[in-house]
Amino acid sequence: MTVYLDAIWLLNLCIDASLLLLTAVILKRQVSKWRLFLSAFIGSTVVLFIVTPYFTIVNHPSMKLMYSIIMILTAFGFKRFRYFMQALLTFYFSTFLLGGGMVGVHFFLNSEFEVLNGVMATKSSGLGSPISWGFVLIGFPILWYFSKSRIEDIEIRQVHIDQLVDVSVSIETSTISLKGLVDTGNQLYDPITKTPVMILDINRAKGFLPVEIIEKSDNLDSMTTVQTNHPWESRLRIIPYRGVGQNHEFLIALKPDMVQIRKGHEVIDIHKVLIGLSQISLSSDDEFDCIIHPKMLLQSSIQSA
Repeated sequence: MTVYLDAIWLLNLCIDASLLLLTAVILKRQVSKWRLFLSAFIGSTVVLFIVTPYFTIVNHPSMKLMYSIIMILTAFGFKRFRYFMQALLTFYFSTFLLGGGMVGVHFFLNSEFEVLNGVMATKSSGLGSPISWGFVLIGFPILWYFSKSRIEDIEIRQVHIDQLVDVSVSIETSTISLKGLVDTGNQLYDPITKTPVMILDINRAKGFLPVEIIEKSDNLDSMTTVQTNHPWESRLRIIPYRGVGQNHEFLIALKPDMVQIRKGHEVIDIHKVLIGLSQISLSSDDEFDCIIHPKMLLQSSIQSA
């Protein structure tokens, strides 16, 4: 049986480099190319012991751990123990993540077994799985990119969740509880009073807002052509704004008595604020009901939760 040691070494070199790169991506650490290559080269030298009597020693778990430690020190260096352990554990996490993915997908696609008299038996030609090399060469980069994308999505979602706050809006005797997203990109103010404007998805507040107010928010012309006797009508304002790629538009806003924001262990009471009524859904997956103006979090009326 012919063993192409150079091909196996090159494959392991590329895999080790990819795992180290994924570790750096997860930890958001900068690593020089030559240190990453040198670290991957050290890890790939294990393959060279396959044809020697020392492979049993090198293949021992303690030697594998030593190799991992040397690789991490070579790639990331040592600043403090916590810094080193984060890199080492993340490296193992990346290895198990991609290795488990490769094994799982391989067994999902593999059909080289049959059941004989109630016993599962494997079929092999003696050369290993015929798709193993092609599967590794094609599947590993795909799984690497998939893992990287999913980790980035998790990080983005975590940042998104950290920006969510509990919101309570009070107008006279009516109160509604909402989930708000703090958006630093929201810089909408009333141009006259410089009052910050938060945006509310009107579809999430139909049980709270009167029908007359909802109808007015859907038709700006009704602000001047239709008069109602609802007591909240005097709270309505028209706010000019301009979105990206849009001409100047107008938004109907409502003046509440108070908006209360609960963030962690703090409760912030805001009295100077307007609520813009949006006919467009703000969150496609219903994660939040309104967009909070960042200035609202700087209000001085802060209580302990």
